[in-house]
Amino acid sequence: MQKQVLESGTSQLSLRVYEPTAAARAGVVIGGAMGVRQDYYAPFAEWLSGQGFRVTTFDYRGSGDSLPGTPDGSLRGFKADLFDWASDYEAVVDSAKVALPDAPLYLLGHSLGAQLPGLLKNQGKVDGLVSIAAGSGYWRDNAPQLKRMVLYFWYVLVPLATRVFGYFPGRKLKKVGDLPAGVMLQWRKWCLNPQYSVGAEGEGARLSYAQASFPVLALSITDDELMTWRGTQNLINLYTGAARRFERITPAELGVKRIGHFGFFRQQFSQSLWPRTVGILEGMATLPAAGGVAGTTA
Repeated sequence: MQKQVLESGTSQLSLRVYEPTAAARAGVVIGGAMGVRQDYYAPFAEWLSGQGFRVTTFDYRGSGDSLPGTPDGSLRGFKADLFDWASDYEAVVDSAKVALPDAPLYLLGHSLGAQLPGLLKNQGKVDGLVSIAAGSGYWRDNAPQLKRMVLYFWYVLVPLATRVFGYFPGRKLKKVGDLPAGVMLQWRKWCLNPQYSVGAEGEGARLSYAQASFPVLALSITDDELMTWRGTQNLINLYTGAARRFERITPAELGVKRIGHFGFFRQQFSQSLWPRTVGILEGMATLPAAGGVAGTTA
């Protein structure tokens, strides 16, 4: 694994690149979930590189190791929103494509990491998106246990804490993680809109998602404590110009009690879900480049 620093606008991003021992058959960029550091994906990224893929992970600006260049790394007053994070994603995609210009480049997006590709300006460099435990964040699409407290979260806790601290102090509150104020407040706007990012941001965002022509395969986890099956469908169907396929994963089929929103990347699944990912990536080339729902496993 090699640690790298990448310029994205006025920010510096922390990257980790996992090179295969032989010539890479494809590049993979892992787009992380909201508030999840790239460290979390390290075991999976290391394993995937061992299967012949060149894998890049990164932290969005103002998170993980991509903190502001202040003495204490404080997020107070740090300017960043979700469009900036989409720009960070773009910069990582550019870097990964330069490294392997003649090989396919796939995105593996966990939660937010499968939402932001619809806003990328360099979608033409992407050959496919694997969406894992991702869905619309619209609050009515949230899982029942989350829905019970989410309105308090969005209407009371987030506005108050962000105003008082100048950023969202998620670590103190044990909610999501520390996030720039602009990211959290924009995410709030998305999550309160029935059409999520497209509804909150308007026609430009809708067209951006619609223009994505890379195939999308979405893995929905049945015991996901955050995302629902409806929410997954609502998100992925924003990619109207892409071939879309949905698959459901149940704990029972793997002989385990729980997977959840974060379980896919745990080493516990290195003999089951992880090899399934390789099969998905290998099959990306067989999906049509564009044109509606390619198939659904409910």
